[in-house]
Amino acid sequence: MGVIRDLAERHWEGEGDLVFEEHPVRPLADRQTEEIAESILYLKSLASVTAIDTGDGLVMLDTGGLFDRDVVHDGVRAWRPHARLTEAVYSHHHVDHVFGTARFEAEATERGWAGPTVYGHAALPDHFRRYQRTAGWNAAINQRQFGLPVDSFEWPVDYRFPDVTYEERLTFRRGAMTFELHHARGETDDATWTWVPEARVLHPGDLFIWAVPNAGNPQKVQRYLSDWALALREMAGLGAEVMVSGHGLPVFGADRIATALTETADLLESIESQVLALMNTGATLDRVIHEVEVPAHLRDRPYLRPVYDHPQFLVRNVWRRYGGWYDGEPDQLLPAPRAQVARTWVELAGGVDVVLRRALTLADRGDLRLACHLVEFAVLADPESDEAHRARTDVYARRASEQESSMARNLMIHASEASRHKRRDLAGPG
Repeated sequence: MGVIRDLAERHWEGEGDLVFEEHPVRPLADRQTEEIAESILYLKSLASVTAIDTGDGLVMLDTGGLFDRDVVHDGVRAWRPHARLTEAVYSHHHVDHVFGTARFEAEATERGWAGPTVYGHAALPDHFRRYQRTAGWNAAINQRQFGLPVDSFEWPVDYRFPDVTYEERLTFRRGAMTFELHHARGETDDATWTWVPEARVLHPGDLFIWAVPNAGNPQKVQRYLSDWALALREMAGLGAEVMVSGHGLPVFGADRIATALTETADLLESIESQVLALMNTGATLDRVIHEVEVPAHLRDRPYLRPVYDHPQFLVRNVWRRYGGWYDGEPDQLLPAPRAQVARTWVELAGGVDVVLRRALTLADRGDLRLACHLVEFAVLADPESDEAHRARTDVYARRASEQESSMARNLMIHASEASRHKRRDLAGPG
């Protein structure tokens, strides 16, 4: 058994460190490439990259990020030194999936080969253009989400657009293989999942990532839980023997694949149904956030742990899709500036010192959730206060250490680090 297959088996059994060292959205050590089945090469980087030898050239299912170009090319060439890359499929527009063809295209020019044809959904090019228009925003939000250096990380603006786009389904053949491309709405509205029936290989893209689905993500655009679940159920019925996940490791065996996809759909449908049931009573967002729960029988599944997104973030995205931005609190409809509200409440409490003492007492008692509210008000009320920033640094660091969700953890760490520099945010003007 190879390294990736062995690790995949351990993860299925609930072993391994999916919270930190073996997190689904983190490269394996040395970004190991491995032939996981006959004629199928797999790379686990930040996202996965899969290359399939069709007998008449190579087809890549996702191509990796800018940081993967060399390791992807070198890994493929160590495996198949002379096979031409003929096609590549983008599962969606996210930047960790769409930058790996450059060296193959340069190589094709040098060798006099035709370059690869890139496939993607029809909505994908507009997302590339959106990224170009919002490069500064995307740099800031990803600096927070992934702990990237704020002084050097830049969002890319040059993209390899697809050559062929489609609306609902598209099939192409290469060598002995058929590649069936299916559109879905899930983490994005331009998702493509690919089925290769001859090899019994399923590529779900980020519709399956070895974690609670990334269907919330507080800084990103709309996601689609019920549509996502429909795609998962369709995939579950195919009888795939190998599933090359968009993040995390492959899943092997038809029964396991069907179970993982079906239970992921169950989780998404349950959260959306719970949210809509409460919304239909006229409940406020505050109530919905604190009452909706992941079904108890799914919480111990190793592929459904909240190690990336957080279930409360999924709740908010369902609310946003069906209910808009208004949270049901009338004072939030046309609010006063947050800093003004904070100064008023801090003054009523007796001053910043009183608020900070209370915040640290709450933190010491373990109520870090409420302590975060108080230190935030203290810093807003007196942004030059060293004591307020020290308390904010401490409280958010402690709150971050409790988080299984890397998304929540990193955003809290960012807040803590910002206060070390006497700021509320490092990635923006605050």
